[in-house]
Amino acid sequence: MNIYVGNLAWEVADEDLRQAFEEFGTVDSASVIKDKYSGRSRGFGFVEMSNAEEAQAAIDELNGKELKGREIRVNEAKPREDRPPRKPRY
Repeated sequence: MNIYVGNLAWEVADEDLRQAFEEFGTVDSASVIKDKYSGRSRGFGFVEMSNAEEAQAAIDELNGKELKGREIRVNEAKPREDRPPRKPRY
């Protein structure tokens, strides 16, 4: 299951996400999304867990909990929608 984690503090790193979710089971991947130009966190990330029961337990327990001083939002990630290509700006 792919899990969305929002409202992250700027200093939260991939390893912080992994540690928080490993309390509930095996984490396949954990990544904080970063701005491609500045390299700074965009305030959200994704965690992948292969066991659905463990993933649901993590969502139930971690949603609304504090991580590095901020109350995080945790829910199942929605599939990415196809968006039309952007027109170049001139």
